[in-house]
Order: sequence, then C-alpha cells, then structure tokens
Amino acid sequence: MKKLGKFINGNQGNSAYTRFTRLGVVIHMSTTAIPAVTSSGQPVLILKEGSSETKGREAQRNNITAAALVAEIVRTSLGPRGMDKMLVDSLGDVTITNDGATILKEIDVQHPAAKMMVEISKATDSEVGDGTTSTVVLAGGLLERARSLIDKDVHPTIIVDGYRKASQEAIRILNEIGIKADLSNKEDLLKVARTSLSTKLVSRDSEHLSKLIVDALLQVSEKGSDGKYTVDIDNVKVEKKPGGSVLDTQLVKGIVVDKEVVHAGMPKRVEKAKIALINSALEIEKTEFDAKINISDPTQMKAFLDEEANMLKEMVEKVKKAGANVVVCQKGIDDIAQHYLAKSGVLAVRRVKMSDMEKLAKATGGRVVTSLDEMTESDLGYAGLVEERKIEEDKWVFIEGCKNPKAVTILVRGGGQRIVDEAERSVHDAVMTVKDVLEKPVIVAGGGAPEAELAARLRDFAASLPGREQLAVQKFAEALETIPLTIAENAGMSPLDVQVELAAAHGQGKKWHGVDALGNKVADMLSKEVIEPLAVKEQVIKSATEAASMILRIDDIVSAGKSKAPPTPPGGKGGGEGGGMGED
Repeated sequence: MKKLGKFINGNQGNSAYTRFTRLGVVIHMSTTAIPAVTSSGQPVLILKEGSSETKGREAQRNNITAAALVAEIVRTSLGPRGMDKMLVDSLGDVTITNDGATILKEIDVQHPAAKMMVEISKATDSEVGDGTTSTVVLAGGLLERARSLIDKDVHPTIIVDGYRKASQEAIRILNEIGIKADLSNKEDLLKVARTSLSTKLVSRDSEHLSKLIVDALLQVSEKGSDGKYTVDIDNVKVEKKPGGSVLDTQLVKGIVVDKEVVHAGMPKRVEKAKIALINSALEIEKTEFDAKINISDPTQMKAFLDEEANMLKEMVEKVKKAGANVVVCQKGIDDIAQHYLAKSGVLAVRRVKMSDMEKLAKATGGRVVTSLDEMTESDLGYAGLVEERKIEEDKWVFIEGCKNPKAVTILVRGGGQRIVDEAERSVHDAVMTVKDVLEKPVIVAGGGAPEAELAARLRDFAASLPGREQLAVQKFAEALETIPLTIAENAGMSPLDVQVELAAAHGQGKKWHGVDALGNKVADMLSKEVIEPLAVKEQVIKSATEAASMILRIDDIVSAGKSKAPPTPPGGKGGGEGGGMGED
C-alpha cells in the first residue's frame, strides 16, 4: 500500500476535540469516556484506560462526513470528461489514473468508515471490473441525503429499510428495461468495450483496442450446451511494454514470456515445438550441510569437475530423451547445462514466473514437472511456433499456435511507463465489461440514462409506500441523479439545466436519454452507441446501498487507547549505566 498522507484521520486519542479540515469541511469529534460508577460512587473500568467513545448523532455525522469526503476525492474523475489524479507515494513513485479503485487503493485512508468506501470500490472492481467510481459517488450521495433525513429526526433504521426497498425496485426496473445483447455478431460487444475505454486516457485509440479485446474474449470464451458463455479471465494475459504508441498494442494468440533465450548458441526460432515445463533447477544442488573435499593432486580436481559436468549432461540427456526441443524452466540453468542444450539445438528460457508456467501448461497442454527422472513425452506441451523477438531494447519469447487456443496475450504498448500503466488498467476494465456481457447478455445505455430513468420511476414508487420510508426512497432517487449530474458537471455543463432536461425527457418516456458529455447536451445515448453491461449497473446499486446502509446503522464508535510502552527498568534505558549497549 502506497503512503500518500493520512487524508482522513480516525478518532483515536484522548483529546476533547479532533478537527479535520478537507475540501472546506470541518469534523468536530467529541470523545468521552464511558461513565460507569457503583451506587457508592466508585468508578467501574469498562474499557481499557485511554479508550474513547463517540455516540449517537455525533458518531453518525462523523462517519457520513468521512465517507462523503472519499466520494468527493473520486467525483471529478467520473465520465468521459473526467479528470485524472496524480498520486505520489513516499518513495516518489507516480501513478496517473482516473480509475476509482486505483485512486482509492493508492491513497492511505485512515478513517474506518472511509475504509469501507475503499472496500466497496475494490469489490466492484474484482466482481465486474468497471463502475468503481460510480459506486463510490452513489454511496456518497446516499449518505449525504441520509444526513438531511437524520437531521429531521428520521430514524436511521427507517432510512436503511427505505434504501433497501428502493434498491430492490431499482434492480427490478433495470432488468425490465434492459436490452438483450446480440452475441451472434461482435457489434454489441464492440460498443461495450468502446464505451468503457471512452472514459479513459486511451479513449482516442478505443476503436483499435476494443477490436483486440473482443477478439481475445471470443477466443477464450466457451459456449455451454445451454447456450451460455463462460469466460476464464486468467486465459487473457496482459503484458505491457513502454515504446511505440497505444496503436502498436497487439493481440498474440498464445503466451508472451518476458524473458530471453539463455544462450547465444541456441536457436531463436523453433517450429512444431515440444515444450518441457520444468519446475526444478538444471544445476548441481548445494549440499544441505557444509561439506569439505580434500584434494591432494590435480587429477582428483579434474575428476571432480568432470563428474559435475557429467551430472549436468545427464540432465540434458533426460530432456532430449523425452523429445523436448524447447525448455521453459522456473529456476536457474547452469552454464554447462546451457552449453549442452545449445549443442543439442534446444531453445531454453529460465527463471519464468510460476503464474506464466501455469498459463503455459494450460495453453500448450503440458505438465509442469519437478523431477527430470519422471519426465516422459506425454508431459510435453505443444506449440506451432516458439520465437524470440525484440521488443524495444528487450528480447521476449513468443509461444504461438498452442495446443489449446484458449490462451491469448494482449501486448500493451505506449509512449511512456505512465501511459502504459494506465492503458493496462483501461484494457483490464474493458476486458471485464465484455466478459460481463458474454456471461449475462443484457445491456443498457450509458451516460447516466438508466440512473435518470430509475430516479423518475422510483419517485412514483415512493408515492405507493406508507410512512417515512417514502422519504428514504425519494432520497435514493435523488442520489441516483448524482451520476448523470456529475458526468455533466465534469464536462463543464450546468447541472441544473441538465437535471431539468433529463426530468422532461424521462417524463415523456424517453428512457435512454442521458448526458452526452462529448457533445455537451442531453441526448439519446442508445443511438449514440454508448452501451454498458446490466451486470455493472446492478453491482453499483447493490454495493453502494450495502455500504451506505452499514455506515448508517453505526451509532457508537469505541476507539481503543494506544498501547503504552513497557515501564523502563531502574538504571535508565536498556538496564545498563547510562543506557549503553555494551559500552566499556
């Protein structure tokens, strides 16, 4: 975890007030010890000395404000016109991104309620891959509006119940208005990938990247007997290399290993490759205990060295006997072993990551072996071509035409390290959104259109509810509107005008009208081919509602006191005279 300063501080310590100012907000946190006395006035110690407690409205306000500040941090990065954040850690490493999950992962959030916001962005990222910023912004919006209800003496439990009903109704409406995606051609998948990439740094090259991503996902996806697709994302390896431009990004139908051939005398290209995947070192192992060999004359020395060379030669013979012409080794390969492999015309790569070994085993149909004695021809993997190619100043080994074609690599290129890093994150998000549509082929328009439609429909739903719950549902609808309004605000549009236009359009039944940030207007986003997976929208609403509900239900914060250092022994520090350590 990178350290970027304690943006949001917890309420630890014994001070009467802890103040924290950020973005013009001041939190006053009163901390009082829990009073507990007997009838005779004798104090009863419930908590450890130094512990503190914040109760009731004060605790709720503190949590809501902390969570809202986290939402404020990522708010400006939402949408195609969203801004990027530059994050600098304590070592000076720089990350430039507008990906909500990455931003929150890189900053050092301290407040426990704020940490929950970070967790929901991570959960959304791992579950559906996109919508991380929307989740945090929506959760922040729900909490901000809950605060106004709490100030009017609406109990948090009633708000949570209202939010839960609104969430269930919103997901029902989403499934009702969702459009079945056509997977018989690539068009819908390409639109989804383009929409995901349009909000990123690489938006100008979204056309090129979306084609590569869709081809990669269709290559690795498997269609079941029920007609549903399953996609193992581990089959899509993403490698990055600075140099060239984003347009030089390519799809390799195989595995790329970021290592070079170990010996200059080895072939650099092998067709119809039989690949040995070895998990042990092709070296003489050192003895477990220190050993000494007494040598009295030079012939004994020569015999000792010859024996070592023979052992290495035997290892290479075992590889040849199995029929391998390519060796991929997870550990080291001795210089003498390299020499014998080169003489035998075997291409060898060493110190390959275990994750790459597993991908190669899956792709080539081989088995990773630990003992050379037990290696047979059936353990070897197969690939049509193994070749070393130069990428910028480095040499990488490309393994293509594999036995199992459901293993591909997207080689991401870009003008600099920062650009390549962000391009890799963008490709990951787009890969996940295409996977979402393949596994659940239902789509909706983007640009905040579904949220605006949900807000309009939920207001009608609120009117059917009795009591104060309808207030919570109305606030839920308002919070949903923060998504299109934030997109508009980040594009330099007037949020007030956009809100009026969206309400008018959805009142007339134009359910796919949202914010066209690139055209600075409210328009039909479906006709603009701005498409998002339904799965992402569902996850955003579920995650944001759950996080907001959990934070709202907290009415008491008990902070443990800081541990005290053990008492200093008599005689000063460290027990010696003057506290010295072995001083004379």
